[in-house]
Amino acid sequence: MVPLKTFEEISEIAEAGKILSRVMAQITMEAKIGASLKFLDKLAETLIRKAGGEPAFLNYKPDGAKNPYGASICASLNEVIVHGFPNERKLESGDVLKLDFGVFYKGFYADAATTILIGRVSGTARLLVQATAKALEQALKKCKAGKTLGDIGFEIERTAKKFGFKVVKGLTGHGIGRELHEEPTIYNFGEKRKGLKLEPGMVLAIEPMLTAGSDEIIQLADESWATKDGSLSAHFEHTVAITKEGYLVLTN
Repeated sequence: MVPLKTFEEISEIAEAGKILSRVMAQITMEAKIGASLKFLDKLAETLIRKAGGEPAFLNYKPDGAKNPYGASICASLNEVIVHGFPNERKLESGDVLKLDFGVFYKGFYADAATTILIGRVSGTARLLVQATAKALEQALKKCKAGKTLGDIGFEIERTAKKFGFKVVKGLTGHGIGRELHEEPTIYNFGEKRKGLKLEPGMVLAIEPMLTAGSDEIIQLADESWATKDGSLSAHFEHTVAITKEGYLVLTN
């Protein structure tokens, strides 16, 4: 069952989202050649706590994971799509960096992600990031009461194909609110007018993940997920509330 949120609850999630968006902006500015992933993680934790929140990912153990996650953000490079662990690796020119942030504040969660191009990158990398950002933009237009999850997934996959890329089909978006991961599961592919119908009060983490090669994935030793063929990937995400008037991006 998908939990519906009141106006007051959505307002609380938006407060978590404001913290998240400010931290994301600051970390994005620090994500440059020579910066280590661990440095970005520690800085994010400091900024989140300074704002009165808690890092949602730190010590979180998702279903199926062997161990709790030991960092405050996910930092995934190149072929790694999500859940990359921020180690001492320093950013280099040509890297495609995916940063995923979660904030817990006054009983509610917000979740968002972005992809950053480091230094001089390939044309394929640049186009892939453009396509993934566009897929999220197009998906948000379908976040209206009466539309379906199939409409969202269809729009993401349609955009990916338009640019010549594929969606990662083994990873999904999710509901969010009092828990980091709630119902429903949100696939990045689907059929128009199929699936769960959207209702006011739903709060969703929409997160297209695209790949320049195969859509097959593998899990690495650190429990991150990467493209099976080693091709580049990109990831964008927003927490979104469905309202009677349309939608509200809570992590903008």
